[in-house]
Amino acid sequence: MAASTQTIPETLTVEQYLSTSYHPDCDFVDGQLEERNMGDSEHSDIQSEIIFRLRLRKEEWGIRVNGELRTRTSERHFRVPDVCVRLLSAPRERVITTPPLIAIEILSPDDRMNRVIVRLNDYLTMGVPNIWVLDPLERVAYTYTRDGLRLIEASLLTVPNSPVYLDLPEIFAALD
Repeated sequence: MAASTQTIPETLTVEQYLSTSYHPDCDFVDGQLEERNMGDSEHSDIQSEIIFRLRLRKEEWGIRVNGELRTRTSERHFRVPDVCVRLLSAPRERVITTPPLIAIEILSPDDRMNRVIVRLNDYLTMGVPNIWVLDPLERVAYTYTRDGLRLIEASLLTVPNSPVYLDLPEIFAALD
């Protein structure tokens, strides 16, 4: 059976984007859809492991954990982080508009760092206080701030003044 194709206008309104489902979901930037690189098995394994590990402690830490949830980072920018961690005290939203506690991106082999940095800057603009990037291929993690990417030398990725953390060796062990 032939695959169906969907005609997408050259530019979209925010309302059109929000009322349409894409498989896989796309980012939306200034009226344009931006495809996200499809993860491979390593990407998927790391994403699943992160969600699993954080959800194990969600009550203890007072967090909600979601994979690939549309997040409005500015008036005409919507991103879909690989993992989004929100405080339980944050409002429940169909599309996230309240800055999450953590936005996590997992690199895929086809990711280009200049495009990743643009995405990370959108999270900064939104006010996300913790932005984490994991690279399954190199088995390393970074934090991102206004000062740029910083390689994490420790075995834990932590949220300052919070009990929330990821044990990196435990996360990357999912690849073994």
